[in-house]
Amino acid sequence: MNRHAARIEDPTALQAAARPLGPLSKAAAAWLSIAAAGLLIPTLSSAQETNQIEPHHVATLQSVGTVELSPDGSLAAYLLAVPRRPLDEDSGSSWTELHVLDMSEPGSSRPYITGEVNIGRPVFRGNGEILYTARRGSDKASVLYGIPVGGGESRKLVAHPAGVGAYVLSPDGSRIAFLAREETAKDLEKLHDQGFNQEIYEEDRSLTRLWVADVPALDADRHDEAKDPVLVEAVDEHVLSAVWSPTGERLAAVTTPTALIDDSYTSKSVVVVDATKDDYPVVSSTRAIGKLGQVEFSPDGEQVAAVSAADPNDPAAGRLMLIGGADGFRDLMPDLEGHVASFAWEDDEHLLYSASVGVWSTFGRVSTSGQETTLIEPGGPISLTFNRAEGSGTVALVADSPDHPREIYSYDPTDPQKAPVRMTHSNPWLDDLELARQEAIRHRTPDGLELEGLLIYPLDYDEGSRYPLILIVHGGPESHYSNGWLTSYSNLGQLAAAHGFAAFYPNYRGSTGRGVEFSKLGQHAAAGPEFDDLITAVDHLIEIGLVDRDRVGITGGSYGGYASAWGATYYSDRFAAAIPFVGISNNISKLGTTDIPVEMHLVHHRTQLWEDWDYFEKSSPIYYVTRNRTPTLILHGKEDPRVHPSQSLELHRHLKTLGQAPVRLVLYPGEGHGNRRSAARLDYMLRTLRWMEHYLKGPGGEPPPHEIDYAAYLPWAEETDESEESGSQETESTGGGE
Repeated sequence: MNRHAARIEDPTALQAAARPLGPLSKAAAAWLSIAAAGLLIPTLSSAQETNQIEPHHVATLQSVGTVELSPDGSLAAYLLAVPRRPLDEDSGSSWTELHVLDMSEPGSSRPYITGEVNIGRPVFRGNGEILYTARRGSDKASVLYGIPVGGGESRKLVAHPAGVGAYVLSPDGSRIAFLAREETAKDLEKLHDQGFNQEIYEEDRSLTRLWVADVPALDADRHDEAKDPVLVEAVDEHVLSAVWSPTGERLAAVTTPTALIDDSYTSKSVVVVDATKDDYPVVSSTRAIGKLGQVEFSPDGEQVAAVSAADPNDPAAGRLMLIGGADGFRDLMPDLEGHVASFAWEDDEHLLYSASVGVWSTFGRVSTSGQETTLIEPGGPISLTFNRAEGSGTVALVADSPDHPREIYSYDPTDPQKAPVRMTHSNPWLDDLELARQEAIRHRTPDGLELEGLLIYPLDYDEGSRYPLILIVHGGPESHYSNGWLTSYSNLGQLAAAHGFAAFYPNYRGSTGRGVEFSKLGQHAAAGPEFDDLITAVDHLIEIGLVDRDRVGITGGSYGGYASAWGATYYSDRFAAAIPFVGISNNISKLGTTDIPVEMHLVHHRTQLWEDWDYFEKSSPIYYVTRNRTPTLILHGKEDPRVHPSQSLELHRHLKTLGQAPVRLVLYPGEGHGNRRSAARLDYMLRTLRWMEHYLKGPGGEPPPHEIDYAAYLPWAEETDESEESGSQETESTGGGE
């Protein structure tokens, strides 16, 4: 789900009034006669050498993740997500490699630890060592390691029985504060082994606690001479993150009362402890006013800033605020019609920030008194996260564009006239592929609201011709699409364009990126004006002569899956194909099975089920299930806690019982609210593309076969394994070389 953002957002649901059933589209009406003919669409083009993007390209896209600059800004240590190759490697999430970049020389990145590895956040310890977490060799849990900046062997620094989780290094490099789960008592482990493995629903989840450990000096030979990590007992809640004050005298932890995901949305606090005392006593505790993101101390340690919601009903944390004192939470940019994504203190009186503004991103400076200066005007590339070197002021932006996924850019905020410089090139083969044109589109709704979206034209676009359209709806709805890289396993984008489709990504009312007021427009209005906005967008694309009205498909995940189910039922006359992914079909049962009921109430429904049954009933796709004439492919992770798979089971059963159009349900074992494993992602991508081709470009009729010949789409599947080595493929640099 992105990332920001190409990520699956948390689902919600809102209101709709009953509307009359419209006529069937030509494509939907023709289904019955086509089905009788038993025609089948040709299979997708198999793997071959072409200059257009194909499924195996999307399956292997690499992307830059966390970036950390050295104190002097000369180097950047970063994580690179490297997908596993389906059929060539065991299915699983992407490998996470450690690379180091010389910030003075574009393209100078060097691999440090690569292969079958999962490296946690890298942090420079002075200019001599890079810290990271990993589970390596005989490790039973994640360990903190250090590797020399100049290259060499890693050494263990800090271990914990439950594993060293997220961590932060103290300013002097002598300690880390880290997160680790509470250990299960030995007697309970024994009982579990004896078959007493019952689950006390939502009550027996262990808390993640805050620990502090000494880090052996750079010249120390043995890590096991260090003292055992110390539990910060004064912070007795579930801990989500922590940050040191610049002097190392204080430590701030973001906590929640329980380990439930709902609390992480609605019940955060910032707890500050005195790190100069052995018992780490609490200095202050501040309850967040709503959703809460990044928290950081000012350089002098006297102020705390955070990315926060404006109030308890704000759908997203997107305001840059100062916390504490008489002001409580003070918004530094109350008039920003956008959402702040990340920030860094520049000095005691100024902060740098990145923000989403419409379909663009911006980078700026704001003083603690609220005076703003825009350094990078809204535009591309799209950068929402960054890291700053305190010693030099150098900034490393993580940014993507319509031409490539996330990469590192170098930027000097003291010279705003100089554009950011791209420093990494993680997918050089993309340069050899022809990508389709992408542009921002604006249009107005019948009630006068201006909306934005992103259009990827068909690769073979011929002005004046009409094309089939795939409408790709984002989740949340507190999310949005930016004018950057839009193609992934669940967002067909350039892949759809290469196969002759137009793809449109609408930012409907309720999306982020346009301020708090706009993001609240969909509250207590489920499937009403927000989903009408989708139809307005389609109508606009028809009116400008691009789209064939009778060949429109809709898809999306989570709230986008909800929209897709709505398109398959309420708006079935407008869609010739629908693919809901981890989507909502019944708001009544959804509320009783989701793990975020409080968040749903506060920032989405604004009412309880027992207060307005009619609202929840009539905003449910299954209420309009008899309207269905749209061939519908439903996909869902079997372990989804956010939108229970029963939502898809309900929709499938009702559509199948009615038998008015083809329907298929695909469940992914082991997957949750979005697919994580490489095989499940490839299956999703091939299956959705084939469904759209079958019903928007092909003869339609009966669904395509449910079997897929995966090897036909993977060039490496035909390679022999004679040269393959068994065992771990981890490689560690010994000299910081290539």
